[in-house]
Amino acid sequence: MYSEDMSTSDRLIESTRELLWERGYVGTSPKAILERAGAGQGSMYHHFKGKPDLALAAIRRTAEEMRATAAGVLDGPGTPYERIEAYLRRERDVLRGCPVGRLTMDPDVIASDELRAPVDETLDWLRQRLAGIVEEGKEQGLFAAGLDAESIAATIVATVQGGYVLARASGSPAAFDAGVRGLLSLLAPRDNARTT
Repeated sequence: MYSEDMSTSDRLIESTRELLWERGYVGTSPKAILERAGAGQGSMYHHFKGKPDLALAAIRRTAEEMRATAAGVLDGPGTPYERIEAYLRRERDVLRGCPVGRLTMDPDVIASDELRAPVDETLDWLRQRLAGIVEEGKEQGLFAAGLDAESIAATIVATVQGGYVLARASGSPAAFDAGVRGLLSLLAPRDNARTT
């Protein structure tokens, strides 16, 4: 399952990331982590203080990956609208949900300041980055001058996260896609000012 070049600690982290996404914190047992990682019984405690420490490393890695993926699109070419559109339309496993967003529904993650911190920091980073792009669009005259960039950024994040929930509930990505289309129609540049 994992590359032979991957260290035991990396296999443990990757296994934990996957299991947290699939099962949540409570459903991610040390035994399941070790089985998926193909690691021996003492491996987790050799590399980590215990399940919370390993979960924190996994959540941090998931958060870093989400930031890198989002930055790759948001820092790409195009107008502010086109970059937001690219972010909203980028390929996702919609029915699986967001690996970071799903952690917000895990009571054990939310109850722990330490485990919750990378989740909150990542979503906050995303809102700030999107708000900066909306500000760029306002300066370029693409978006109405009166738009509140922080509110629009929060709406974009809420549309994506809520879209995952609606898609999972219906068993179809159609609800996610409808939310994206609706938000993009509301954000469409004023007076067809969009340029390539």
